[in-house]
Amino acid sequence: MSAPQRVRIGVIGAGLMGRELAGVVGRWSALQQSPVEPVLTAVCDVNETAREWFRRVGSVETFTGDHRDLLDGRVDVLYIAVPHHLHEAVYTDVAAAGVDFLGEKPFGIDPAAAAAIATAVEQGGVFARCSSEMPFYPGAQQAVRYLQDGRAGRIVDAEFSFLHSSDLDTRKPINWKRRTEFCGQIGVMGDLGMHVAHVPLRLGWQPATVFAQLQDLVPERPGPDGRPVPCDTVDNASLYTTAGAPAFPLSLHTKRIAPGEMNTWRMRVTGMEGGVEFSTRYPQSVRVMSVRDGVQVWEERMAGSQSAQPTVTGPIFEFGFPDALLQMWAAYLTERAGALGTAFGCATVAEARAAHDVFDAALRSSAAAAAVPVEHGTARRHEPSDVAGVIGR
Repeated sequence: MSAPQRVRIGVIGAGLMGRELAGVVGRWSALQQSPVEPVLTAVCDVNETAREWFRRVGSVETFTGDHRDLLDGRVDVLYIAVPHHLHEAVYTDVAAAGVDFLGEKPFGIDPAAAAAIATAVEQGGVFARCSSEMPFYPGAQQAVRYLQDGRAGRIVDAEFSFLHSSDLDTRKPINWKRRTEFCGQIGVMGDLGMHVAHVPLRLGWQPATVFAQLQDLVPERPGPDGRPVPCDTVDNASLYTTAGAPAFPLSLHTKRIAPGEMNTWRMRVTGMEGGVEFSTRYPQSVRVMSVRDGVQVWEERMAGSQSAQPTVTGPIFEFGFPDALLQMWAAYLTERAGALGTAFGCATVAEARAAHDVFDAALRSSAAAAAVPVEHGTARRHEPSDVAGVIGR
């Protein structure tokens, strides 16, 4: 095997996920083998305190508050983790400069932004993918392979959910993810939606129709001075879709207020010949259903530690969120190097746009209080009127 290619990585947006990337790069040797050797060399954030955190990473040489400073060839890849209203401007700048990037979901604040980003990526000839780490849990990977092998038979029903509960605390201060002007009319779907859309879209299950139930549960939160300010966002979204051929019900749930949950990604698919279920709430097991002698049997299988990219971790040990991030980044950089093969890969730009199509249909469904068809390839600009019947209800 040839020596790994050194890849210089820069971060635009030095918040929580930017700091997590520092940990991922530090653990790179945990991979059994990799065609690349990533090095974190640059960080950009308008907040100086956020930038200064990266002083502890010895390989970081560039600290700046302007993302354009990182477009001069000093980095090979950029990780972009900025508020949704900045996606279009920053992602298109990066693509126009010919720099490859992994961008946070939803790849634009609305379908128009996503379309502009997709065009810039194509014209710039860059390798771009959308962040979505939860499907890299070993149990999720085993469930995906089960479905790809057709072991469930004709699909009867499928459900994918991402459930938080931190917003159950109404005293939690406001932030950009709870303001429509920054996170978009799609609200929680922008932050969590790619996580639940990634696997269905990868399996070819593109929703054809959507009936959406959207909730704005907390109209105000404490502002910087403690006084209440508007919290004008969709907190919870339940999308009931039809997908596949033959068609079957596919439910997609994204919730910031899911009492009893903390940070749960789960999937459950049943078919005429079997079924499979996985939840990060119980990350060490995957449940599989089969029909034996006419009897339906659900069995629990231990998932172990191995995911899409083999690691040195013993197969009996436990897997967690930092491991999922390592797997996502390994998938991105391995695919960029042309060595992914048949392994599970990151969400593509086309999948990010397809997810936007579904979220756009959800807004139209909520406004009409009816199921609506998904308009594929839409480039619609969202307006406040799209959620006028939800916000403040």
